[in-house]
Amino acid sequence: MKHRHVYSTPDVPTAARAVGAARSAGVGEDCIALVARSDIELDSIPDEHREADTDFVPAAIRGAGWGGAAGLLAGLVAVVATPLGLTLAGAAVTGLVGALVGTWASALAGSTLPDPVRQKFHAEIEAGRILLVIDGDQATLAAADRAVRAVGAEPLPYDATTAAVR
Repeated sequence: MKHRHVYSTPDVPTAARAVGAARSAGVGEDCIALVARSDIELDSIPDEHREADTDFVPAAIRGAGWGGAAGLLAGLVAVVATPLGLTLAGAAVTGLVGALVGTWASALAGSTLPDPVRQKFHAEIEAGRILLVIDGDQATLAAADRAVRAVGAEPLPYDATTAAVR
């Protein structure tokens, strides 16, 4: 499981130096993202470093888990409690259907919400600061922390686990 740390930089050149520092500390290209106001993102941030604007993927993952669990539970209850003749295979299919419905419903809801980093640091983003988001294991994040601080990035109070792969 990877952890996510967020840093604030005052401008694009500092953000670029922080990205370089994170890379040199061993952070993979797919584990680095930048978050900024839309006008800054359009002009200055490469597509491969843009963070998703919505909570779509995390919501879909949560929905699959909760929907699958609810569907499986409903299927097992139907096997035990009702005389429908539902088999364990039927309970598994009910769990699969629950996961699909949960993924679909949660992804729809998540597509309307900003991603958690944008939600928490909205004021920083609107002030024109560029946020550096780094995902990695604890050892990689410790090395990256020293490197990005050395070029002027300030750590923000954010430490979350992430299962999403960019």
